[in-house]
Amino acid sequence: MKLLQCARLAGALIFLAATTSIAAGAAAQTPQAGRQRVESFLQGLDGMQAQFKQILTDRTGRSVEEASGTLAISRPDRFRWDYREPYSQVIVADGTRIWIYDSDLEQVTVRKLDETLSATPAMLLSGRSSLADNFNVTQVQQEGAVDWVRLEPKRDDTDFKWVRLGFEGALLKYMQLADKLGQTTSLEFSKLERNPPLDPSRFTFTVPPGADVIGDASSSSAAPARKQ
Repeated sequence: MKLLQCARLAGALIFLAATTSIAAGAAAQTPQAGRQRVESFLQGLDGMQAQFKQILTDRTGRSVEEASGTLAISRPDRFRWDYREPYSQVIVADGTRIWIYDSDLEQVTVRKLDETLSATPAMLLSGRSSLADNFNVTQVQQEGAVDWVRLEPKRDDTDFKWVRLGFEGALLKYMQLADKLGQTTSLEFSKLERNPPLDPSRFTFTVPPGADVIGDASSSSAAPARKQ
């Protein structure tokens, strides 16, 4: 369950950063205003880091998994998710591939960054794709102190149905992601920093000795490992 869920997150997460605030009112509830809000935080975004809490719920709304950890993003095409609790798992995009390492299984799954991921939040944030080309803004609404912008992919071959971004004041505070299995992943971010200094080595993955590799790692500098 956790490897599959994190694989989906690797391809469909990461709308994260501080942004300028849009004034409340009728104008803030239009799809155009929501689109402008998302585009505004992408402008000038070179990278970010934050802590996160994640809850996975099933189609009935029942919580089936909780996790927490840290993340970092470096544009273009680099990000890292480190899951700390209740299990250890790492997801790294190094510019050409996504690496998913499950320490309990001693297994690394490798996936290319290609056009199949162009209509995902990950690729939109990385600078490879545009909001208008790949997403429709379908809803903008306010719930308490949170302004929500809902996006749906224009492509049919993505792993998710929609993503909701929750802005609290001038910050992106929440994200919700609904997949095609009826599950919803909810994330809450804290200690978020926009454009912090980031060590490039954080976005390089080396296969641990003895780990099995699923996928093509031939053009990387990863350590030798058993390949399946």
